[in-house]
Amino acid sequence: MRVAIAGAGAVGRSIAAELLENGHEVLLIDVDPKAIKIDSVPRAEWLLADACEIASLDEAGLNNCHVVVASSGDDKVNLVVSLLAKTEYGVPRVVARINHPNNEWLFNESWGVDVAVSTPRLLSALVEEAVSVGDLVRLLTFRQGQANLVELTLAEDAPVVGQRAGSVPWPADSALVAILREGRVLVPSDDDPLEAGDELLFVATQEVEQELAHLLSQH
Repeated sequence: MRVAIAGAGAVGRSIAAELLENGHEVLLIDVDPKAIKIDSVPRAEWLLADACEIASLDEAGLNNCHVVVASSGDDKVNLVVSLLAKTEYGVPRVVARINHPNNEWLFNESWGVDVAVSTPRLLSALVEEAVSVGDLVRLLTFRQGQANLVELTLAEDAPVVGQRAGSVPWPADSALVAILREGRVLVPSDDDPLEAGDELLFVATQEVEQELAHLLSQH
């Protein structure tokens, strides 16, 4: 998979290094010469250019990219890059970094964003997840307002404990996608029993989150 990352700061370089380790092709783009630190991610391709300009994105070959990550520290730049990637080049998946929570409402499909990642929200969600058992925690938003990745750790008295995953009447527009148990990631099947302490990961619309929380947490 070929991935272009606009913004070669610490965040962009970290993403690039991780993707390269997983066997992907990565191009880092930044307009600031000081950000071009080739030795930090030597296996990546590098381009000194303004990712908000069509000529730069042509040079980057965005039409050949499967994913574009807008990871700069400027929300305006990330929105422009996302919009151009989606509308001008038809990039299948656009991931954008949100730097300021007040701008979160802008990062949606109208601006070409498929997945918006808000560092403050993610950090606060992880804090909640660490201290909350039996509470539904939103971790990530896909296509703003349409679907979220949510997590809940089953308490010992949760009503679904002991039931098989396939027998639970999950709400419409929700899907159990993973069970985290004792350091393992389980892809759930209908026959898998749910145990106290399981961390359940769902993709669900915002409208059914409360119903899902009630199902898993009612006493």
